[in-house]
Amino acid sequence: MKETKKTELKVGITVILAFILFFVIFGWAKNLVIGKGVKELDIKFNSVAGLEKGDAVMINGVRKGYVTAIELVNDSVMVNVSLDEDINLKNDAKFYVAMLDLMGGKKIEIYPGSAAEPLDFKKIQAGTFQGDIASTMAMLSSVQEDLVTVIREVKTSLAGINNLIGDKAFTDEVKKSVTGLKNLTDEISAVISENRDGIKKLIDSGNKLAQNANDFIGSNKDEITSTVKNANELIKNTNDLIVRLTKFSDEITNKQNNAGKILYDEQLFEDLKTTVKQAKDLVNTLINQLKGKGLKVEADVSLF
Repeated sequence: MKETKKTELKVGITVILAFILFFVIFGWAKNLVIGKGVKELDIKFNSVAGLEKGDAVMINGVRKGYVTAIELVNDSVMVNVSLDEDINLKNDAKFYVAMLDLMGGKKIEIYPGSAAEPLDFKKIQAGTFQGDIASTMAMLSSVQEDLVTVIREVKTSLAGINNLIGDKAFTDEVKKSVTGLKNLTDEISAVISENRDGIKKLIDSGNKLAQNANDFIGSNKDEITSTVKNANELIKNTNDLIVRLTKFSDEITNKQNNAGKILYDEQLFEDLKTTVKQAKDLVNTLINQLKGKGLKVEADVSLF
């Protein structure tokens, strides 16, 4: 009887320990922590690339939470995460879906930020997918044909360059060009060396000329300023004179002054023509009389 009770007690203890172990393993797998507070946060991503419920949430590389829910909302993915209660995130925190290991596992990496304002956990935060090996391979697959074309063109270019370099005539011309350039450089160096003193004197003369010009301008600053001022006044007066002459010419053309009235009065012009004609006739008459019997004057004068 006693042996039976001992056996039952052993079985009961074993079962209890098995249940405890099971719950411990289950809680570890599901990131369940008993008696510890958590903070929940919603993060929106364009893509999570295989992120699953229960995946780790890292803060600066340290695991501080896990993914509790993933929901597809229109063209975005809403991810709910649970974080340890002692986590302190700032308003400029960054959220990324990153690769956990080479086997394709995913995690959410959080950089807590450094702003003065704390993060509002009630607001939905925007996250970014950093990419992984699979997405990189997919991108490479999309540009595979372009890469093949580029490689072929590079091979063709290299073959052409090799053929060009292997051409003896081309290499001889290059050698001649390099030799000529070297000779030209040597000649220029020799000219500079032979005329070093002259070049130095020329530079010194230029410096002295510039210094003399500066001294002249400095010592005659007032006179130069006065001359420029007088030139400006002369230009201004000339402009005023031109304006007045233009105005006077317009007044003449529009008959707004005596000169214009005289020059553009048609009746006065006709009278002048008549007067000139009469004077001409009188002169002709006098000339004819003087050539004939003399000057003959007939006058009928009545005094009373």
